[in-house]
Amino acid sequence: MQQRLRITEIFYSLQGETQTVGLPTVFVRLTGCPLRCQYCDSAYAFQGGSWLSFEQILQEVKKYDTRYVTVSGGEPLAQKACILLLQQLCDEGYQVSLETSGALDVAAVDPRVVKIIDIKTPGSQEVKKNHWQNLKHIRSTDQLKFVICDRLDYEWAKSKVFEHSLNELVEVLFSPSFEQLPAVELANWILVDQLPVRFQLQMHKYLWGDVPGK
Repeated sequence: MQQRLRITEIFYSLQGETQTVGLPTVFVRLTGCPLRCQYCDSAYAFQGGSWLSFEQILQEVKKYDTRYVTVSGGEPLAQKACILLLQQLCDEGYQVSLETSGALDVAAVDPRVVKIIDIKTPGSQEVKKNHWQNLKHIRSTDQLKFVICDRLDYEWAKSKVFEHSLNELVEVLFSPSFEQLPAVELANWILVDQLPVRFQLQMHKYLWGDVPGK
């Protein structure tokens, strides 16, 4: 049986976050998500989409002259065949990253894939969905991201960094929730506390705003 996935969009843009920020990247956005974070910027990917075979997906990816591919959603791991797509993209020689909510098990993800796990804060309204067992399956090349909505979120995230010694496992990213928390406030909190995390902005939003496919 031919492998296929329900895809919302495949587009080419600059990576706006993580260690490859600024690099031209192909984004493969899968349809569907079991979470409903209050700040979600891709709710349009909850439904709809088109069924594409792996061959069709690869044909679209190969239209662009870059070695970087990011698979996102929605929640990409909600579709089981995503695991096989990630493997195939790696086999094709791409440097592949996976943007996942961390609510679903990442144990089966190809070790060549850089996992960007978005740990949900209380301000997301989905904090109960965090699958903490995923910490057993992260590698030093992976990254953990906290989207911070307010001071309470910051204190909660800070406590989790120290409780699990996260900064000793992987690079930890703190991002201000776009248009909810002024970026300078989060930056100052990190500096005052001398927190061992990387501050980041969602560069693509400052360039293009909340425009789908950017």
